[in-house]
Formats: sequence, C-alpha cells, structure tokens
Amino acid sequence: MAVRTIEVRERVMARNDELAEEVRRRLQRAGVPAFNLVSSPGSGKTLLLERTLERLGREIAMAVITGDVQTQNDADRLARHTDRLVQAVVTHGACHLDASQISRALEAIDLHATQLLFVENVGNLVCPANWDLGETAKIVVFSVTEGEDKPLKYPAMFRNAGYAVLNKIDLLPHVSFDLDLAMANALAINPALRFFKTSARTGAGLEEWIEFLRSSARPPAIASPSLIPSSSPVPPW
Repeated sequence: MAVRTIEVRERVMARNDELAEEVRRRLQRAGVPAFNLVSSPGSGKTLLLERTLERLGREIAMAVITGDVQTQNDADRLARHTDRLVQAVVTHGACHLDASQISRALEAIDLHATQLLFVENVGNLVCPANWDLGETAKIVVFSVTEGEDKPLKYPAMFRNAGYAVLNKIDLLPHVSFDLDLAMANALAINPALRFFKTSARTGAGLEEWIEFLRSSARPPAIASPSLIPSSSPVPPW
C-alpha cells in the first residue's frame, strides 16, 4: 500500500505566511514601519531598546511587542521607559514568535497613533529566522562577545535580515574579536546588510542608530500619540 506523508510543518508555515501578509497589509495601510529585533540570548537587544525608548520615546510614538519563553521581564523593563503599552507574549517554551501572536497584539495598538513598531523576538538565532511576522525588516543584533563566525553558523538569520547591529563595542579592547572579519562574514551571507556598531551600555555609536529610526518612522504630522500605561501580557495562542 502507498504511504502518504503529511507535511505538518509546511502547512503551519503556509498559514503563518498568510497571517503575516495580513499583518503587513494592516501596517502598510497605517503607514507604520515594523522592525523585528532578533538575536541570541544576551546580545543586549533589550538594553538597546531601553536606550532607544529613552532617547526617542517623547519624540516618536513607538509601540513594542516582546517575546519571551517564560516571563514578561523584558516587557516590564521596557515599560519603565515609555507611557505607551508594552505587550508581552509569553510563549511557554516556543522558541519564536509567530504572525498570529503579532496579529492579536495589534488589536491593542492604535496604529493611527503609532509611528514605529518594534517586535523584540525570543532570544534565538535559529527558529525566528524563517518565521515572517509581517515586519518591514528583521534587524539581527549580535555582540562582540559571540564570535566573528556567528553569521556563518546561523546563515538563515543573517540572510533574512535587512540590518545588523554589532553591539557591546565598548568591550572590544578586552576581547579577541575581529570586527572587520565579523562584518565580512555577514556580508558574505548577505551583501545588502547595513551595519550599526553600538554599545547600548555606554551609548557609543547610538547616534547613527537613532537617526536611522528617525528617518524610518512615520512622520509625526499624521500621528497623534495615544498614551496607554504599563505592560500587558498577551497569551501565546
């Protein structure tokens, strides 16, 4: 008798891509750019977002959705730096966010009063690489403590990213990290990558990052920010 194989993963991914396109259309209709921040754990992307909210929170109406495996700690940290709603998606073990979670989170966001959306994905350079969330671009964050071969070990993530943030550059004098080699490895995977070299801890290199976000955000003339306090958990289903 013949055997029929049902590719469950392919069906799940196809459904995710459909939802991601719906999310993308909603964001495009509202004119809101969305950046999906992806990284391995400990790269400093939460601190980078904290510094971003500190610098631009009063200037640009930013919404934030965070993903974490077990806690909403990152959302609580970010909520201290903004009067707007920070939504926490607790995945309860899942290693990435998906488009259905972003779609549900958008229900609590007034997109007409939003100029820029950040999604802080679960800390993982494997699973989130191929999951489309409807974002404008993925931004991969990796630090000088992680090794120059990170792009070669996780090529899908760097191939699918539009931007790369090399973080913790304040540690360069103390680690054997070849910055030029790391960038060359990343460009070998994705020649179109644009780089930002930052230290979220000291603030070094943040000006270029901040100017990029200013130029990417929807113009303030079309948005009248709606302020909603605190952080709010979003169920993962």
